[in-house]
Amino acid sequence: MSAASNAPATPVVTRIAPSPTGDMHIGTARTALFNWLYARARGGKFLLRIEDTDRARSTPEATQGILDGMDWLGLDYDGEAISQFARASRHKEVAEAMLASGAAYKCFATQDEIEAFREEARANSASTLYQSPWRDADASQHPDAPFSVRVKAPREGVTVIHDQVQGDVTIRNDQLDDMIVLRSDGTPTYMLAVVVDDHDMGVTHVIRGDDHLNNAARQIPIYTAMGWPLPVYAHIPLIFGPDGKKMSKRHGATGVKEYQAMGYPSSGMRNYLARLGWSHGDDEFFSDAQAKEWFDLDGVNKSPARFDTKKLENICGQHIAVMDDDDILGEVEGYLAAAKHPALTAEQITKLAAALPHVKGASKTYPQLIEKAHFALTQRPLELDEKAQNQLTDVSNGILKELTPHLQSGSWDREALEGAINAVCEAREIGFGKVAGPLRPALAGRAVTPSVLDMMLVLGREESLARIADFTAKCPSA
Repeated sequence: MSAASNAPATPVVTRIAPSPTGDMHIGTARTALFNWLYARARGGKFLLRIEDTDRARSTPEATQGILDGMDWLGLDYDGEAISQFARASRHKEVAEAMLASGAAYKCFATQDEIEAFREEARANSASTLYQSPWRDADASQHPDAPFSVRVKAPREGVTVIHDQVQGDVTIRNDQLDDMIVLRSDGTPTYMLAVVVDDHDMGVTHVIRGDDHLNNAARQIPIYTAMGWPLPVYAHIPLIFGPDGKKMSKRHGATGVKEYQAMGYPSSGMRNYLARLGWSHGDDEFFSDAQAKEWFDLDGVNKSPARFDTKKLENICGQHIAVMDDDDILGEVEGYLAAAKHPALTAEQITKLAAALPHVKGASKTYPQLIEKAHFALTQRPLELDEKAQNQLTDVSNGILKELTPHLQSGSWDREALEGAINAVCEAREIGFGKVAGPLRPALAGRAVTPSVLDMMLVLGREESLARIADFTAKCPSA
C-alpha cells in the first residue's frame, strides 16, 4: 500500500484542526500559519475545524481562545469554523458503510479482555499490539452484546507515506493495529472523524505536526476502504525550547494569548513563526506578501526548530519600525485589553499617535513602545523617578531658566529648538548633553527618554514650557 500524493492539483484546500482543551499553543499557531501561507499563495482555501469530540475537556472558553488567537495572528479562514462533534452522525455513517463493505468488523472484546491480553504480552516480553479474535468471525458467532467497530488494517507488506517534508516513510503493516473507529457506545473515534472531515471538507493537503506521522499510516486504510483519494501529506517538525526539548510551560509562555498579552506585534509573530522550521535562503525579515510568494513545502526542515525569544524580539522590532501608525495604535489597544491593562483615553491615543514616529523605531514590543512614549501619555504634575530627582540641582535650575526665554520667543521646529539649546551651550561653554540632562526629567519625569527635541516637538510649546517651569520650581534655589 502506498500513500501517494494523488490529491487534485487545484484547488488547494488546507485546514487547521485544534482541540479546544486549553490555550491555543504556539505550535498550533505555527501549523496554522504554514497551512494559511500554502493555501493563500495558491488561491486556495484555508479552513478551520474545531476538534471538540473530547466533551469532557473541551470548553467554550478554549474554543473562543482559538478564534481570538486566529484573529490576532491575522490568519483569516474561509467559511465558518466547523465543529467536529456536530458531525458525529456523519462519522457513524461512514463506520457503518465500512462495516457493510467488509472493510471493518464488529469486535465484542471487552476492555478487561484486552487489558488481560496486554498484561500477558508484557509478562512474556511479546508485542502488546492487540489482534482481535473477532476479525474473521462469522456473523453467526456474534453474541448479543455491545461491540466496537474496528477497521481491517493490512497485516502483510508495508505502508509507504510519500511525505512532502519527511520523504518516503515506510511502516510495516504488522505494526499497525485494527483501529477502533466506532466505540461500543456508538460514538466515533477521533481517528475516524479526522479522515471523514478532511475528505468531506475537500482537504487536499494535510500539513500538520510530525507527531501525527504514525497516524497517517493508521488513517490510510479508511481512505482506501471508502475509495477516497489520499491527501498530500506534509508532517512538519515540532517546536522545541532552547534546551532542545519539546516546548512546554517550563520554557515560559507557550500560548498564543500570552504572546499577545506580552505585547508582540502580530506581523512580527507571523514572520518569526514562519522562520521556525522553514527558510528562504538567508532571509530573516519579510512581509506577509513575501512569505506567501516564497513559502513552499520543500523549504520546510525535517529537524525540530528551537524557539528563541531574542530572535522573536528582534524581528518584532523591525516590524514595529515599518508598520503604519494606525495599525500600531489598533494593536496597542488589543495588547492592553489582552494584558488586562486600562485602555488609553481618546486624548492619550492622540498623543501616542503624535509620539509614534519618534519612538517606534527603537521598540521591540508594545510595552517598550508605551514606556518610551510615557512622556506623551503622562500628565502634569509629573512624578519624577529616582534618577530624575538627582537632576533637581541649582545647576539644572540655572540651565533651564536660561533656556526658557529662547524657547518662549523662537520658532517651534527642530532647527529652532536645536538652536535654542546650542545658544545656552555656547553661553555656558558646555556640551549639548549638559542641557539635555535636566531637560529630560523636566519634560518626561525620567532620566532616560527619547530625544529632547522629539519630546518638545510632540508636546508643543505650551506644555513643554509648563513642564520645565514645574521642574525648576522643585529645584533647591527656586
